[in-house]
Amino acid sequence: MSDQRPDERAARRGETTVGEVAHRSRESVLARAGRLRRALVPIIQSAAAAGIAWVIATKLIGHQQPFFAPIAAVLSLGVALGQRLRRSFELVVGVALGVLVAELLIGVIGRGAWQIALVVFLAMCTAVLAGGGPVLVNQGAASAILIVALVPASAAATSPAPTARFVDALVGGTVGLLVNALLLPINPIVLARRAANGVLDNLAAVLEEIAAVLTDRDAGRAMETLRRARQVEGPVGELRDAVGAGSEIARIAPVRWRTRGHLMQYVDAVDHLDHAVRNVRVLARRAVVAIQQNEPVDPGLPVAIRRLAEATRTLRNELARGADTRATQRGLVDAVELATASVGTGFSGNVMVAQIRSAAHDLMRAAGLEADEVDEAFGRRQPPESAESADQPE
Repeated sequence: MSDQRPDERAARRGETTVGEVAHRSRESVLARAGRLRRALVPIIQSAAAAGIAWVIATKLIGHQQPFFAPIAAVLSLGVALGQRLRRSFELVVGVALGVLVAELLIGVIGRGAWQIALVVFLAMCTAVLAGGGPVLVNQGAASAILIVALVPASAAATSPAPTARFVDALVGGTVGLLVNALLLPINPIVLARRAANGVLDNLAAVLEEIAAVLTDRDAGRAMETLRRARQVEGPVGELRDAVGAGSEIARIAPVRWRTRGHLMQYVDAVDHLDHAVRNVRVLARRAVVAIQQNEPVDPGLPVAIRRLAEATRTLRNELARGADTRATQRGLVDAVELATASVGTGFSGNVMVAQIRSAAHDLMRAAGLEADEVDEAFGRRQPPESAESADQPE
């Protein structure tokens, strides 16, 4: 009986390992399916743009092999969100310039290593002289390489229309831009809401953790909470990109014009949420110091921080609905009042009170209030210490 126990334990460990692998595999499949679902609209846009560009180039213009038309269409839709309009224009012009330079030279100089080097040099110089940025310059070079590498010199020399691929590139890029504006344009509110929810959910979770570690006096957990607070900066950057992308879509896509009012709530909130995140990070760092140095903390301080977390979640929901933010405002005023009642209990405690007030001020601004309205709500005239001055290097 005893001889079988090691084997039984090994079998159980094997079963556990297999179960964990299966669980992770299921999670991976679900995560990938979620990414596919979120990317489905851009994929449909790209497929449609490629097909439409090909039809226009072949049926309307009469080109036999307009492979640059679908390429330019897909490339114009594949640039980063938030910079699509400007970068798409640069990309299309870059492709077209590279194609034009290569088309004009390949029939004269032929193909080879030095020919590619010369064509790339001239294409990039042309793009720079045209005032293009890195995208235009690089795409000009890439397009020129494709022409030299794929199109035989004899075919280029006998082609009746040496600028055909230049036209194809312009057609494809234009189709891509039109598809982005007219065919299934991404909902700007969905982009902004998803990103803002990530910031506010993470911020509320960090605040709840800070309250818990101050109650439990757990130094290790406090350090982990500080690490989590620092990581919220990533979602803030994603929020900026999403708001930029949403603003661009709402500007160029007629079917999304009606979202501009709601979107402005997110646009106005971004900077203030950034400041709130930074103030909460300072709050987390001061909680670590208070615990490590065994400083006293008023029992009401964790209560105030939890109320701040609740108000943060309320702000998330009210912004998502495009609703009035009065519930958020009431919660933030409660948090400030609870924190202010804790003033006087140790240096770190007073610093945390100041950071709670600062974070609440930032969240009030994110909720749509002006600075003087926030001061009136908090019953004082002096603004709180800003995140920039409070968040000194560690």
